[in-house]
Amino acid sequence: MDTLWTYVADHRQQLLTDSYLHVSAVVQSVLIASLVSVVIGVLVYRSPLGSAAATAAASIILTIPSFALLGILIPVLGLGVPPTVTALVLYALLPILRNTIVGLSSVDPAVTDAARGVGMNRLRVLTGIELPLAWPAILAGMRVSTQLIMGILAIAAYAKGPGLGNLIFSGLERLGTPTAVPQALTGTVLIVVLALVLDALLVLLGRLTTPGGIRAR
Repeated sequence: MDTLWTYVADHRQQLLTDSYLHVSAVVQSVLIASLVSVVIGVLVYRSPLGSAAATAAASIILTIPSFALLGILIPVLGLGVPPTVTALVLYALLPILRNTIVGLSSVDPAVTDAARGVGMNRLRVLTGIELPLAWPAILAGMRVSTQLIMGILAIAAYAKGPGLGNLIFSGLERLGTPTAVPQALTGTVLIVVLALVLDALLVLLGRLTTPGGIRAR
């Protein structure tokens, strides 16, 4: 433990930088994946065939091993941030897309019919009623995706991606040296802690942005 605390104290600036880069990559990837998933979900949720096709395509992506996906992307996008963020976005799609489709499909038709009856057009019904009602489901998908790609990003160190994975890989490569295990362990623990912090922030976001009437349902 003394060696671990010594490593943390001696490398705190690097740990802060890598932690920031890790969280930044995850947040940006989830935001991009959320935008893409919501757009696709809005386009296909009324079509059982379209919903099944979109979900199946996202599911197939999720079955590709992360090393293999990065290996496919590196020749096209090079090393560093581009292949890393691309891979994270692809892996984050399924939970958000599936929950978007489920959330929009679960809106009571009587509610949308009433909205059209008072003169709201299709776009206003979507943005003013359907998406707000589906928001808790979409946010739940975002939480799942965030936890999923927090760990996947560590593997992206293979592609020279940003974040705490570099600490883990570097520590494992130097096994046998005094700081190897503290380095790998510190990177692993920080990923877990940051994942919990991000999840708590998303829960708070849900409480702040979901009307009380919807939360009570």
